[in-house]
Amino acid sequence: MPSTHRPSTDRIGLSQRASALPEQPINRLMAAALANPRLISLAAGFVDDATLPIDEVTGLLRQWTEDRDLARRSLQYGSAAGDPRLRALLLEQTPGAKAAGLTPEHVVMTAGSNSLLHLVGEVLFDPGDFVLCAAPTYFVYLGLLQDLGVRAVGIASDREGMLPEALDERLRQLTAAGERPRVKAVYLIPYFDNPAATNMSAARREAIWQVIDRWSLEQPLYLISDDAYQGLRYRGPDEPTMLGIGADPERTITCGTFSKTFSPGIRVGWGILPSGLVEPLLRKKSVVDFGSPYFNQVLMRKALEQGLIASHEKRLHAAYRQKLDAMLDALDQHLAPIPGVRYERPDGGLYVWLHLPANVPATIDGRLWQACAEEGVLYVPGEFCYATEGEPQDRCSMRLSFGVQSVPKIREGIELLGRAVRHASAADSSAAGLQTSHA
Repeated sequence: MPSTHRPSTDRIGLSQRASALPEQPINRLMAAALANPRLISLAAGFVDDATLPIDEVTGLLRQWTEDRDLARRSLQYGSAAGDPRLRALLLEQTPGAKAAGLTPEHVVMTAGSNSLLHLVGEVLFDPGDFVLCAAPTYFVYLGLLQDLGVRAVGIASDREGMLPEALDERLRQLTAAGERPRVKAVYLIPYFDNPAATNMSAARREAIWQVIDRWSLEQPLYLISDDAYQGLRYRGPDEPTMLGIGADPERTITCGTFSKTFSPGIRVGWGILPSGLVEPLLRKKSVVDFGSPYFNQVLMRKALEQGLIASHEKRLHAAYRQKLDAMLDALDQHLAPIPGVRYERPDGGLYVWLHLPANVPATIDGRLWQACAEEGVLYVPGEFCYATEGEPQDRCSMRLSFGVQSVPKIREGIELLGRAVRHASAADSSAAGLQTSHA
């Protein structure tokens, strides 16, 4: 009879990298949500189920049944770089790319933008290298860097994102410590970033690039511009891309994806790369996946050619604007009156970044997390979004997502959150008073 005993991981013979990689925060958050189906998750950065492009995709698939030659080609292998026509279309729709002298040969298709970020890390970074990022920043990317043995360093930020003077000062410190040769890149999410929904003005983008440019005189310093949320602006004029403000295309890596603006399930992303990175990345990509799913690329090419992406984005904007307004109204009602609470009012993206009173940590092992679980609401603790070096964690912060929940659920979730924050704050004040009375 076979044994049902499961061996411990130390007996399986995992690689050093696999053994050293800790559990990612997203796994714990998802487990908490699944354990309680009634829980209102304001944590998951999912897109709105109700706005997924079912009719558009159904129409595109119908075209396959009417064009057997198209169907046959799209079901075959593609190249490692991806569909040529799709790459050309994406370049045409990236402001500043053609003016910078870039061609479709600089564009590489991937299975989502996270795949592109991982490939860039594989070909650009060695263990012990540094990447400078905003504090806070995208926690999945922090996990990716940790997996590669790269040291992420958090740079102070404000409501427009990374501070140029803080970036400059950190580079001075690393240079004085003899570490400048290992500083390889600056990672930015310039449009409505994840998690803080900060949006860089054109002036801030230019100032950040000027710092990067000054520190690249003796050794290249790459800019990784993660533009995942570029298409999710609901109010106000758009901002230029980093290429559009004059960033050097030979030191700028632009990451894009259809996951937020069309469908995450189709898994199509891309990168616009410096000339010197294209061939190394394609060599790496060829041994990893032999080319990203070609059928999905042809589908997205057809969607672009027929204007389906642009029309779908208009519907997304209307739906998300309503959800964002509902979250902000609920925050105004249920959390703004609490002393020490503050938050920005973004014009796009999928998130609101919330700061709590200094006596109410939002950490996953804290009183508030437990209170929220009991109330029935889930958030992303801000502690997950900070690099282990550089700017210290803001333990009294959280990311709230309005993407997946309905307007009534958003309002209910924020009301529950407000109740939990008040209880946690009162409990802390009572504990502090008891300690004082025994002093």
